[in-house]
This record gives sequence, C-alpha cells and structure tokens, in this order.
Amino acid sequence: MNVTRLSLLFVLAWNVVYASPAPLPDWNPGRTRSAIIGFVEAVTEPGGAGFVPVAKRIAVFDNDGTLWCEQPAYPQLVFGLDRAKALAARHLEWHSTEPFKSALADYLGGLVATGVGGLNELTAGTGAGQTVEEYAQTVRGWLATAKHPRFGRPYTRCVYEPMLELLAYLRAHRFETYIVSGGELEFMRPWTEEIYGVPPERVIGSTVRTRLEMRNGKPVVVLTPKIDCIDDGAQKVLSIQRVIGRRPIVAFGNSDGDLPMLEWTASGPGLRLCALVHHTDAKREYAYDRTAAFGRLDKGLDEAKRQGWVVVDMKNDWKRVFPPRKRL
Repeated sequence: MNVTRLSLLFVLAWNVVYASPAPLPDWNPGRTRSAIIGFVEAVTEPGGAGFVPVAKRIAVFDNDGTLWCEQPAYPQLVFGLDRAKALAARHLEWHSTEPFKSALADYLGGLVATGVGGLNELTAGTGAGQTVEEYAQTVRGWLATAKHPRFGRPYTRCVYEPMLELLAYLRAHRFETYIVSGGELEFMRPWTEEIYGVPPERVIGSTVRTRLEMRNGKPVVVLTPKIDCIDDGAQKVLSIQRVIGRRPIVAFGNSDGDLPMLEWTASGPGLRLCALVHHTDAKREYAYDRTAAFGRLDKGLDEAKRQGWVVVDMKNDWKRVFPPRKRL
C-alpha cells in the first residue's frame, strides 16, 4: 500500500472515531465549551462580522501537556532514557557527559536542569546515524511496548480525549491544525497522524541536523547528534512563520514555553482564540502549574487572566481525560 493511500486511511478512520453529532461531547457545558464553540461559529459563518476565509483558519497546538500527558516526565525523555541505556556500551563518553550522564544514572534532577535543550540533545545523541526511516521504526517500536508508569496505558493512549474532539471539530470547520512543540520533530512525526489526525508535514518541532548519504546505492537522510533548532518560547513563533507563513487564529498551550505563541496569535486582527490547558485534576491526571519541573505555568497563567484568554480547567471542564479503554 503506498504512503498516500495509507495516510488517507489514517485520516478517514480517525475522523470516523471522533465524528459526533454534538460538538465536543466530552467537554462539560459551561463558559469554556461555549467560548470555543462560539468562536468557531463566529469565524465560519459566511457573511458574519467575524468571518475568516478558509485559507486563514490556522490552529496551532503545543503537544506535551496540551495534547498528551507530560507527567511525571515527557514521554520523549523516557524514550531517550531507554535508548541511552540500550546504547551505553557503544558510547563510553556518555558516562561523563550531560545529559547522558544523568540519564544513565536515572538522575531526573540532572536532566531537568538541562532543560528542553538537554532533552533534545539526549534524543539526538541516541538517534544519530540512523536514517529517518530507521528512526521512525525505532520510535514506533518503543511506543508499541512502553507504558505510562501510573496509568499502565501506552503513551499514545495517554492523550486527552477532549482535545482529540477539539482537533476533529476544528477540521470539520475547515481549519488546518498544526502541532508546534518543543519536542523533537522526528520523534513526533511517526505517530501524530494516526493518533491526532495531524500529518507529518503539519508537525513543527525541535530539529537535529541531517545529512544526505548514499547507502546501498540509494540516497538517504541521516540524523546527526547536532541540534539545529530548539522549538520553545519565542522560537515557536519564528518556526510558525517559517513553516506556515500565516499567523494562527487559534493557539492552545499549557506552559510558559507556549506564551509567546499565544501572545503572537492574540495580537493579530479580528477574532482570536487563545487558550491554556490548566492541569487541575490530581485524581484523573495531575495537578500542577507554577512550580512544576515539566510544563511550568506561571507567567502564562497571569497573562491569560489579564488578556481574557480561555483557561481550560481540566477537572471541571472535561467529562473524561483519556480515551476509553475499549479503544486501547
């Protein structure tokens, strides 16, 4: 089966699962759900004062903590830890070099101290030398067996059901949905279409340098250990401009790293929807914000209040957090 046909089947199957006669069925009635639906109706009503042409209906979403669970550690970090341990015998230098040293010692504090850059250095170092196709297989293989330590689910089923519904709802109204994440691009691309309905060409993330090589008489793209771009904070805005070339009218995030993306989106003309997912549900997921090691939401929470942005209260706004187990 060719790639184009497989991609189409993914999208069709995804849309069937999340199609619903009532919009956002797993969002509780209230101010948040009404604000989202009201915005979408306003910008898609032909002849309405807030109407936005289809070409300008761009929606961007952070990934970690916005579309899937990022606690107690980013899934990409757990992947990097597992890969570092598996490959450590080939890289004696890792035992004295960060972030690998902390990874091999299971020292989460040391890894947190290296920030988003360290996270991506870890991923880049453990993927170096693989072609992008080989790396995609490595990622898929890990996701097929790895499970969240608290929930016992595959990480790809620790995605947020209400956000999946929102993605489908926006696309049903002819929005283009993009992922804009600090996570590494090639780590996300192998699975975002199947899980989110977002194809690889609409994924924007941190990148490593690549090179073109001839292997077995064929040209291949090979990953290197060198970081090219850390897609966090202000860089998210620059990446959106470079890749999409349009200012979004919808932006969803969950941390201070997403704040520039929301500010830039909000500053455009016409109606805008900017929102933060606030993790308030310690029972069904996690409760954290201003002091979190991963996904800190401090300045963003204050700015959302000042600007009147939507703040999604996970505990009160969502009927369920994760997809039902019958779909696992």
